[in-house]
Amino acid sequence: MEKAIVKSDFNFPGQIKVYKGKVRDVYTLEDGILVMVASDRISAFDHILPKGIPHKGQVLNQVATLFLEATRDIVPNWLIDTPDPSVAIGYACEPIRVEMVIRGYLAGHSAREYKAGKRELCGVKLPEGMKENDKFPEPIITPASKADEGHDEDISREDIIAKNIVPEHIYVQLEKYTRALFQRGTEIAAKQGLILVDTKYEFGIRNGEVLLIDEIHTPDSSRYFYAEGYEERQAKGEPQKQLSKEFVREWLMANNFQGLDGQKMPEMPDSFVETVTERYIELYERITGKTFVKADTSNIEERIYNNVVNFLSKRF
Repeated sequence: MEKAIVKSDFNFPGQIKVYKGKVRDVYTLEDGILVMVASDRISAFDHILPKGIPHKGQVLNQVATLFLEATRDIVPNWLIDTPDPSVAIGYACEPIRVEMVIRGYLAGHSAREYKAGKRELCGVKLPEGMKENDKFPEPIITPASKADEGHDEDISREDIIAKNIVPEHIYVQLEKYTRALFQRGTEIAAKQGLILVDTKYEFGIRNGEVLLIDEIHTPDSSRYFYAEGYEERQAKGEPQKQLSKEFVREWLMANNFQGLDGQKMPEMPDSFVETVTERYIELYERITGKTFVKADTSNIEERIYNNVVNFLSKRF
């Protein structure tokens, strides 16, 4: 199997701190610059799986870059450049502690809540008589409060404002950006024969301005259906063919793991790891219309370090 980068331990010029997230390792440099390394770790149910997925970080980084560049006219973002297939360099922002989740279809978490009998999600009323994967009359925003550890939690617009997690005028701006970004993502996906089902956006503040941060419209942050055959599958009550991380969650659930207390993470066979890599590459090629070019993984750490240092020495 090809090599995956599951952890990093770089010391870049001007580095002052490092944060290791579930998937990304974020190195903060002097002058408010971030070096974000997209590892090949994969998480589900807020747990990191035991094996890395070769090329997953590259896919996420390159898809996110494409969409960040394609949405700069809607909202400014944090990205400066991508000097390595698995690295993005950008501006440090003060993160807004709310994840803006938007859903065009009753799928994933919303479908599980609906099946459990709930008809309200994050203060948003859900129509009666819906089937899993049905389209909502219009996209709904179902925010989540960002947790430092453990699960992010559903939260309503009213609670966000009442608790002053985000000032009302900023939250209104976030909703506006979220709907415009989802519309743009939907249009781009449609050109490639895909349906953008749901996604999430994260924002931060830099010099008093709201910026779009992190990744957007990647298979880790979004769910896609194939448009071809969608109506027929819905009519027959069949599962939708999708490009997202949901199949990883389904594999875990089939192996009796949902991140609950007392549950043991299942072993990941190499064949499943290879399947996950293939699915990530498939999404890249479907959503971009380009052939995926695998980066050399023989010495990922050295490649990343050299590319970042070369970029920094020329740019800053």
